Amino acid sequence: VPSPPLCRCGMEREGGDGGLALRVLQNRSHEKMKLRKRKSTLYLSAQERSTGRRRDLLGENIYLVLFTIALRIFNCFLVQTSFVPDEYWQSLEVAHHMVFNNYGYLTWEWTERLRGYTYPLIFASIYKILHLLGQDSVQLLIWIPRLAQALLSAVADIRLYSLMKQLENREVARWVFFCQLCSWFTWYCCTRTLTNTMETVLTIIALFYYPLEGSKSMNSVKYSSLVALAFIIRPTAIIPWIPLLFRHFCQEQRKLDLILHHFLPVGFVTLSWSLIIDRIFFGQWTLVQFNFLKFNVLQNLGTFYGSHPWHWYFSQGFPVVLGTHLPFFIHGCFLAPKRYRILLVTMLWTLLVYSMLSHKEFRFIYPVLPFCMVFCGYSITHLKTWKKPALSFLFLSNMLLALYTGLVHQRGTLDVMSYIQKVCYNSPNKSSASILIMMPCHSTPYYSHVHCPLPMRFLQCPPDLTGKSQYLDEADIFYLNPLNWLHKEFQDDASLPTHLIIFSVLEEEISAFLISSNYERTAVFFHTHLPEGRIGSHIYVYERKLKGKFNKMKF
Repeated sequence: VPSPPLCRCGMEREGGDGGLALRVLQNRSHEKMKLRKRKSTLYLSAQERSTGRRRDLLGENIYLVLFTIALRIFNCFLVQTSFVPDEYWQSLEVAHHMVFNNYGYLTWEWTERLRGYTYPLIFASIYKILHLLGQDSVQLLIWIPRLAQALLSAVADIRLYSLMKQLENREVARWVFFCQLCSWFTWYCCTRTLTNTMETVLTIIALFYYPLEGSKSMNSVKYSSLVALAFIIRPTAIIPWIPLLFRHFCQEQRKLDLILHHFLPVGFVTLSWSLIIDRIFFGQWTLVQFNFLKFNVLQNLGTFYGSHPWHWYFSQGFPVVLGTHLPFFIHGCFLAPKRYRILLVTMLWTLLVYSMLSHKEFRFIYPVLPFCMVFCGYSITHLKTWKKPALSFLFLSNMLLALYTGLVHQRGTLDVMSYIQKVCYNSPNKSSASILIMMPCHSTPYYSHVHCPLPMRFLQCPPDLTGKSQYLDEADIFYLNPLNWLHKEFQDDASLPTHLIIFSVLEEEISAFLISSNYERTAVFFHTHLPEGRIGSHIYVYERKLKGKFNKMKF
């Protein structure tokens, strides 16, 4: 298009100056110009603007992370009951013995080298720091390890949310996260110092790095390292991962590289670490993982602590652990995409393997509970009409169970330890008081919850490792004839303990001994609304009168 005459005339009037200016502009057009990058948010994409506005922690919004941590800390303080002896005797009691070895107690599993020191070493490190700082009070020894476990559980919750956000979308992730947080069994277990709790934490975080279809955080070294650590802490942790590892191996194109450059180095490093730690504390080279599997799986000696029918996990264990999540789980199984079938296979495999073992417990299947939350969240996402009532039902039913089991059911065995603390600290001479716990063995914690060199004794119950027929442990012998056992054990008054701790069901049977030995009940603690067998509804503390003068403890 020709230029307007006015423009041409203007150029002609400017003469040589106009031509020079035109040439300069043409030369500049061939140069690379460095433009200043504008920082105005008007030039940023929506994703960049949202990332710039928020602060991230663990790859998620910092407020979501802080909320989860605060909730798990709140969760920790609202669990004031006992679940199983292992939460103390395989973690805190071992850690207390490691740091304060002038007094403490190790159960038969440690003399037989069935347990490794890797997990207790975490709490022993905490105890050592508190001791060096001069802050090793009994309350800190009780609560700091549990708070540490609560923080780890919060990290696992966040990782589950992040994984689902990658695999699906923010809405599905939100409802999976909701189901995870309001699960009564997760609430009940996730702040306890159980190896099963750590196994569950490591399983969730490892799943975040596992190569699931659609995952953006897959990392073979990271997930295999976490699985190996879980195996070191609790060897049966490998059971849920067998189908997952097999699937990864089958889908991996570079199979040899996966084994030689990922799995074998990770396995070598973690196993070496475990061997070195156990060598330090046992004083000899020990492969505790083999000893553990030999005792619990190959020899199946766990039946000494109880046995259940093969279908127990399907008929009782799994439904109880899921609770009111069960209908949502079943509904979600029909709705979830095919890529989640591997999670269903993993759950079914785990239940089947554990069903083959005679000794069964609810906590053994805790590691697969987060897998169930994926299907529960998927179910809630697809609810339309009944979503609000369903959410209210799920939240209220789980919170009632969580609060009852966390604050009421089986709390007496912890409350009585507070009484023993006062017995120790109020005694002018630590050796003047002594405690005999006449309850099913390991019913209470021990020195980790007293932290005082008070002479204490409990009824022991090691299993028969020699193959004797009709073997009876000390606790069994006691309960066959409590009076006879007491008279044989304490033949003179000087050997009698100052305090006896019993369940209420035993009181009538040994009342003659209590009267003749001048014992008087000084404290009563509620334990459970569901007494069973040797476990009573209350715990009684009896104190012995000395020379006709009864020195009553204040509580």
